[in-house]
Amino acid sequence: MGLSVQAIRGMNDLLPEDTSVWQQVEQILRSTISSYGYSEVRMPIVEKTSLFCRAIGEVTDVVEKEMYTFEDRSGDVLSLRPEGTAGCVRACLEHNLIYNQEQRLWYMGPMFRHERPQKGRYRQFHQMGVEVFGLRGPDIDAELITMTAQLWKKLGIEKELTLQINSLGSAAERAAYRGSLVKFLEAHQDELDEDSRRRMHTNPLRVLDSKDERVGELLKNAPKLNEYFGQETRDHFESLLTFLREAGIRYEINNRLVRGLDYYNLTVFEWVTTALGAQGTVCGGGRYDGLVEQLGGTACPAVGFGIGLERLILLLTTLGKLTPRGDVDVYVVGAGDGIELQQASLCRSLRDSLPGLRIMNHCGGGSFKKQFKRADKLGARLAVILGDNEIANNSVTIKDLKNEENGQREYSYDEAVAFIRDIFCNNKNCK
Repeated sequence: MGLSVQAIRGMNDLLPEDTSVWQQVEQILRSTISSYGYSEVRMPIVEKTSLFCRAIGEVTDVVEKEMYTFEDRSGDVLSLRPEGTAGCVRACLEHNLIYNQEQRLWYMGPMFRHERPQKGRYRQFHQMGVEVFGLRGPDIDAELITMTAQLWKKLGIEKELTLQINSLGSAAERAAYRGSLVKFLEAHQDELDEDSRRRMHTNPLRVLDSKDERVGELLKNAPKLNEYFGQETRDHFESLLTFLREAGIRYEINNRLVRGLDYYNLTVFEWVTTALGAQGTVCGGGRYDGLVEQLGGTACPAVGFGIGLERLILLLTTLGKLTPRGDVDVYVVGAGDGIELQQASLCRSLRDSLPGLRIMNHCGGGSFKKQFKRADKLGARLAVILGDNEIANNSVTIKDLKNEENGQREYSYDEAVAFIRDIFCNNKNCK
């Protein structure tokens, strides 16, 4: 008996019935973000570990416990990327994209964190990220939030998500607040859970994000970060809220909302749902004006967000918003001596005439019954039939497999192309 090799825990296969759903969601994300004029960037999956240590912070959970890190044959210490922002900043600096320039970028791909797999959270997961460089005002923060609201509307889930928003202030304001928060936590450390006690001195703001109910009650009496804000921070946040109200976007101010990574300042936001239990955050982002300089560049304002695709698709599936589509639009079947060459030729012509459609040729012969059964299994809408009669008449027969009212009819090639175009091309990229 041979060795049974299985996928690594928390790293999942996406089978054909899964990928059809993913492609639908990805297409909506790509088209919406591109409609705002943003450009795609693609970064390596592996980066030098020092990049994430400098960007994320060495005392964060990500760097301390969750990164997949290894030494390669050259002795370099490398890591699979746990998030996309640091790599995007590195790429922009390396290729001189943001010095005295504005950039609006997006990316999509796998990220990796070694944490306990659970519903909607995996060790290999996928994110879409959007990053903007060179713009300091609250108007661009508002644009990104508006963009995400537009995404939810197009996906039909705008009523299922709530926007939570906060400001983290400047680094100096947080430093002043940190001392007061640590003093408060030290006075109540016996009431803290283990994670909060561990974070109390290394990353105390993360205690604000504790999911422990007792800690949550305790924090109601803790000092508030916004009590340490100067006028500039207050003006930025109030202007952002004005933009959101003008756009008709409802929000909740959550004074305990922080981000898990050290590089955020000012605006932070999350879109959350109650439909997925504890794993309710679908999208999170904010401003990180100090990161470019932290990684060796000239100081540059920046803001962005990330969407967890597994969690988004889980939400869409839970709400019944997605239906897997068939693998094929048109399935070409045939019977008769030497019909295979004519079938192959017909398929080439159809693909040239109808770009954007998924046209599959039946291979391997067999009865019409077998071929139509295969077409049904693949979810084809139309079957194009080629037999001795069609060859003699220089025609094809088309059968609508989803709408019996259209029945089955013989067409010339040009008529067949026109009919197929009428069926599909109102919402597909074919001409």
